[in-house]
Amino acid sequence: MKEKEILHELYVELVKLQKEVIASGLKLLVILEGRDAAGKDGTIKIITKHLSPRETRVVALGKPSDLQEREWYFQRYTAHLPVSGEFVIFNRSWYNRAGVEKVMGFCTHKEYKSFFTEVALFEQMLVDAGFIIFKYYLDISKKEQENRLEDREKDPLKQWKISPIDKEASKYWKDYSAARDEMLLKTNFNHAPWFIVDADDKDEAHINLITHLLNRSEYHHKDERSLLNGSNLVYPASPENMKDRLF
Repeated sequence: MKEKEILHELYVELVKLQKEVIASGLKLLVILEGRDAAGKDGTIKIITKHLSPRETRVVALGKPSDLQEREWYFQRYTAHLPVSGEFVIFNRSWYNRAGVEKVMGFCTHKEYKSFFTEVALFEQMLVDAGFIIFKYYLDISKKEQENRLEDREKDPLKQWKISPIDKEASKYWKDYSAARDEMLLKTNFNHAPWFIVDADDKDEAHINLITHLLNRSEYHHKDERSLLNGSNLVYPASPENMKDRLF
Protein backbone atom coordinates (compact mmCIF):
# COMPACT_ATOMS: atom_id res chain seq x y z
CA MET A 1 0.00 0.00 0.00
CA LYS A 2 1.30 3.47 -0.89
CA GLU A 3 2.15 6.01 1.80
CA LYS A 4 -0.72 8.31 0.78
CA GLU A 5 -3.23 5.47 1.13
CA ILE A 6 -1.79 4.43 4.50
CA LEU A 7 -2.04 7.98 5.82
CA HIS A 8 -5.61 8.30 4.58
CA GLU A 9 -6.63 5.26 6.61
CA LEU A 10 -4.79 6.61 9.64
CA TYR A 11 -6.54 9.98 9.27
CA VAL A 12 -9.88 8.17 9.37
CA GLU A 13 -8.84 6.37 12.55
CA LEU A 14 -7.66 9.62 14.15
CA VAL A 15 -11.07 11.16 13.46
CA LYS A 16 -12.69 8.14 15.11
CA LEU A 17 -10.41 8.60 18.11
CA GLN A 18 -11.34 12.26 18.37
CA LYS A 19 -15.04 11.41 18.20
CA GLU A 20 -14.46 9.09 21.15
CA VAL A 21 -12.57 11.80 23.04
CA ILE A 22 -15.44 14.25 22.50
CA ALA A 23 -18.29 11.82 23.15
CA SER A 24 -16.72 10.34 26.30
CA GLY A 25 -15.31 13.60 27.63
CA LEU A 26 -11.76 12.26 27.62
CA LYS A 27 -8.71 14.44 28.33
CA LEU A 28 -6.08 13.28 25.85
CA LEU A 29 -2.56 14.69 26.14
CA VAL A 30 0.28 13.84 23.75
CA ILE A 31 3.76 15.07 24.66
CA LEU A 32 6.33 15.30 21.88
CA GLU A 33 9.96 15.76 22.81
CA GLY A 34 13.11 15.15 20.83
CA ARG A 35 16.34 16.51 19.49
CA ASP A 36 16.40 19.83 17.63
CA ALA A 37 15.17 19.28 14.05
CA ALA A 38 13.76 15.85 14.93
CA GLY A 39 10.48 16.67 13.18
CA LYS A 40 8.06 17.57 15.96
CA ASP A 41 6.39 20.36 13.96
CA GLY A 42 5.84 18.17 10.91
CA THR A 43 4.54 15.30 13.01
CA ILE A 44 2.00 17.58 14.66
CA LYS A 45 0.82 18.91 11.30
CA ILE A 46 0.22 15.36 10.10
CA ILE A 47 -1.63 14.31 13.27
CA THR A 48 -3.92 17.35 13.32
CA LYS A 49 -4.50 17.69 9.56
CA HIS A 50 -8.09 16.41 9.61
CA LEU A 51 -9.01 16.88 13.27
CA SER A 52 -11.52 19.41 14.53
CA PRO A 53 -9.72 22.68 15.34
CA ARG A 54 -12.31 23.39 18.02
CA GLU A 55 -11.42 20.32 20.08
CA THR A 56 -7.73 20.12 19.15
CA ARG A 57 -4.99 22.35 20.56
CA VAL A 58 -1.26 22.51 19.98
CA VAL A 59 0.77 23.99 22.83
CA ALA A 60 4.26 25.32 22.03
CA LEU A 61 5.28 27.67 24.81
CA GLY A 62 8.11 30.15 24.37
CA LYS A 63 10.59 31.48 26.86
CA PRO A 64 8.96 32.09 30.27
CA SER A 65 8.27 35.67 31.28
CA ASP A 66 9.81 37.31 34.34
CA LEU A 67 6.64 36.53 36.27
CA GLN A 68 6.59 32.90 35.12
CA GLU A 69 10.22 32.55 36.21
CA ARG A 70 8.98 33.12 39.76
CA GLU A 71 6.07 30.63 39.54
CA TRP A 72 6.06 26.99 40.48
CA TYR A 73 7.77 25.39 37.50
CA PHE A 74 4.72 23.40 36.34
CA GLN A 75 2.29 26.28 36.84
CA ARG A 76 2.36 27.75 33.33
CA TYR A 77 1.83 24.31 31.81
CA THR A 78 -1.26 23.46 33.85
CA ALA A 79 -3.23 26.26 32.16
CA HIS A 80 -2.82 24.48 28.83
CA LEU A 81 -3.85 20.97 29.86
CA PRO A 82 -6.84 19.48 28.00
CA VAL A 83 -10.34 19.86 29.39
CA SER A 84 -12.91 17.11 28.93
CA GLY A 85 -13.39 16.38 25.24
CA GLU A 86 -10.08 17.88 24.13
CA PHE A 87 -7.07 16.47 22.32
CA VAL A 88 -3.96 18.51 23.21
CA ILE A 89 -0.45 18.09 21.84
CA PHE A 90 2.51 19.62 23.64
CA ASN A 91 5.33 20.57 21.27
CA ARG A 92 7.92 20.35 24.03
CA SER A 93 6.69 20.47 27.58
CA TRP A 94 7.79 20.54 31.20
CA TYR A 95 10.55 18.19 30.07
CA ASN A 96 12.43 21.28 28.87
CA ARG A 97 13.91 21.29 32.37
CA ALA A 98 15.49 17.88 31.81
CA GLY A 99 16.72 18.80 28.33
CA VAL A 100 17.62 22.24 27.04
CA GLU A 101 17.50 23.92 30.46
CA LYS A 102 19.89 21.35 31.86
CA VAL A 103 22.30 21.44 28.91
CA MET A 104 22.31 25.21 28.38
CA GLY A 105 22.46 26.08 32.08
CA PHE A 106 19.03 27.73 32.20
CA CYS A 107 18.23 26.10 35.55
CA THR A 108 20.19 25.40 38.71
CA HIS A 109 21.44 21.95 39.67
CA LYS A 110 18.97 21.96 42.57
CA GLU A 111 16.07 22.80 40.24
CA TYR A 112 17.15 20.06 37.86
CA LYS A 113 17.35 17.42 40.58
CA SER A 114 14.03 18.39 42.19
CA PHE A 115 12.33 18.20 38.79
CA PHE A 116 12.53 14.42 38.75
CA THR A 117 10.78 14.11 42.11
CA GLU A 118 8.11 16.64 41.19
CA VAL A 119 7.36 15.32 37.70
CA ALA A 120 6.67 11.82 39.04
CA LEU A 121 4.09 13.23 41.45
CA PHE A 122 2.71 15.68 38.88
CA GLU A 123 2.07 13.07 36.19
CA GLN A 124 0.64 10.60 38.72
CA MET A 125 -1.76 13.32 39.81
CA LEU A 126 -2.78 13.95 36.19
CA VAL A 127 -3.40 10.26 35.53
CA ASP A 128 -5.40 9.95 38.76
CA ALA A 129 -7.47 12.92 37.60
CA GLY A 130 -8.37 11.10 34.38
CA PHE A 131 -5.83 12.47 31.93
CA ILE A 132 -4.59 10.08 29.22
CA ILE A 133 -0.90 10.79 28.64
CA PHE A 134 1.19 9.61 25.70
CA LYS A 135 4.88 10.58 25.69
CA TYR A 136 7.04 10.28 22.57
CA TYR A 137 10.70 11.16 22.14
CA LEU A 138 11.77 11.68 18.49
CA ASP A 139 15.40 10.64 18.00
CA ILE A 140 17.59 11.32 14.98
CA SER A 141 21.23 10.73 14.08
CA LYS A 142 23.80 13.51 14.32
CA LYS A 143 24.27 13.50 10.53
CA GLU A 144 20.54 13.79 9.90
CA GLN A 145 20.28 16.64 12.38
CA GLU A 146 23.12 18.51 10.68
CA ASN A 147 21.45 18.04 7.28
CA ARG A 148 18.10 19.33 8.53
CA LEU A 149 19.60 22.34 10.31
CA GLU A 150 21.56 23.21 7.17
CA ASP A 151 18.35 22.93 5.14
CA ARG A 152 16.67 25.41 7.48
CA GLU A 153 19.43 27.90 6.83
CA LYS A 154 18.98 27.63 3.06
CA ASP A 155 15.18 27.36 2.76
CA PRO A 156 13.47 30.78 3.07
CA LEU A 157 10.23 29.05 4.07
CA LYS A 158 11.90 27.48 7.10
CA GLN A 159 13.63 30.57 8.46
CA TRP A 160 11.14 30.78 11.34
CA LYS A 161 12.45 27.47 12.64
CA ILE A 162 15.97 28.76 13.22
CA SER A 163 16.85 29.64 16.81
CA PRO A 164 20.06 30.31 18.75
CA ILE A 165 19.53 26.96 20.49
CA ASP A 166 19.54 25.17 17.13
CA LYS A 167 22.97 26.59 16.35
CA GLU A 168 24.32 24.95 19.50
CA ALA A 169 22.69 21.54 18.86
CA SER A 170 25.66 19.88 17.19
CA LYS A 171 28.16 21.45 19.57
CA TYR A 172 26.33 19.98 22.57
CA TRP A 173 25.39 16.66 20.95
CA LYS A 174 26.94 14.50 23.71
CA ASP A 175 25.49 16.68 26.48
CA TYR A 176 22.00 16.42 24.95
CA SER A 177 22.45 12.65 24.61
CA ALA A 178 23.38 12.30 28.28
CA ALA A 179 20.46 14.53 29.36
CA ARG A 180 18.08 12.55 27.13
CA ASP A 181 19.20 9.25 28.60
CA GLU A 182 18.82 10.42 32.19
CA MET A 183 15.42 11.93 31.46
CA LEU A 184 14.06 8.80 29.79
CA LEU A 185 15.40 6.46 32.45
CA LYS A 186 14.12 8.50 35.39
CA THR A 187 10.70 9.47 34.00
CA ASN A 188 9.62 6.29 32.22
CA PHE A 189 6.76 5.76 34.66
CA ASN A 190 4.31 2.86 34.57
CA HIS A 191 1.46 5.37 34.64
CA ALA A 192 3.04 7.53 31.89
CA PRO A 193 5.70 5.60 29.94
CA TRP A 194 8.03 6.97 27.28
CA PHE A 195 8.20 5.65 23.73
CA ILE A 196 11.10 6.46 21.41
CA VAL A 197 10.62 7.14 17.70
CA ASP A 198 13.45 6.55 15.22
CA ALA A 199 12.75 9.67 13.16
CA ASP A 200 15.56 9.72 10.58
CA ASP A 201 12.94 8.96 7.92
CA LYS A 202 10.22 11.57 8.46
CA ASP A 203 7.47 9.85 6.50
CA GLU A 204 8.00 6.48 8.15
CA ALA A 205 8.20 8.16 11.54
CA HIS A 206 4.81 9.83 11.00
CA ILE A 207 3.14 6.56 10.02
CA ASN A 208 4.73 4.62 12.87
CA LEU A 209 3.98 7.18 15.58
CA ILE A 210 0.35 7.61 14.57
CA THR A 211 -0.14 3.86 14.25
CA HIS A 212 1.36 3.35 17.69
CA LEU A 213 -0.80 6.08 19.20
CA LEU A 214 -3.96 4.57 17.72
CA ASN A 215 -3.06 1.04 18.76
CA ARG A 216 -2.65 2.20 22.35
CA SER A 217 -5.96 4.10 22.32
CA GLU A 218 -9.41 2.72 22.96
CA TYR A 219 -12.20 3.96 20.70
CA HIS A 220 -15.28 2.61 18.97
CA HIS A 221 -15.18 1.09 15.47
CA LYS A 222 -11.40 0.73 15.42
CA ASP A 223 -10.24 -0.78 12.14
CA GLU A 224 -7.42 -3.07 13.25
CA ARG A 225 -6.50 -3.77 9.63
CA SER A 226 -5.56 -0.12 9.15
CA LEU A 227 -3.14 -0.30 12.05
CA LEU A 228 -0.88 -3.03 10.71
CA ASN A 229 1.48 -0.81 8.74
CA GLY A 230 3.65 0.30 11.63
CA SER A 231 7.08 -1.28 11.89
CA ASN A 232 9.47 -1.26 14.83
CA LEU A 233 10.46 2.42 14.59
CA VAL A 234 8.56 3.13 17.81
CA TYR A 235 9.72 1.24 20.87
CA PRO A 236 9.55 1.43 24.69
CA ALA A 237 12.22 3.45 26.48
CA SER A 238 13.59 0.45 28.34
CA PRO A 239 17.26 0.41 29.43
CA GLU A 240 17.94 -2.39 26.93
CA ASN A 241 16.41 -0.51 24.00
CA MET A 242 18.15 2.70 24.94
CA LYS A 243 21.52 0.95 25.04
CA ASP A 244 21.08 -0.84 21.74
CA ARG A 245 19.03 1.53 19.62
CA LEU A 246 19.41 5.19 20.57
CA PHE A 247 21.63 7.44 18.46
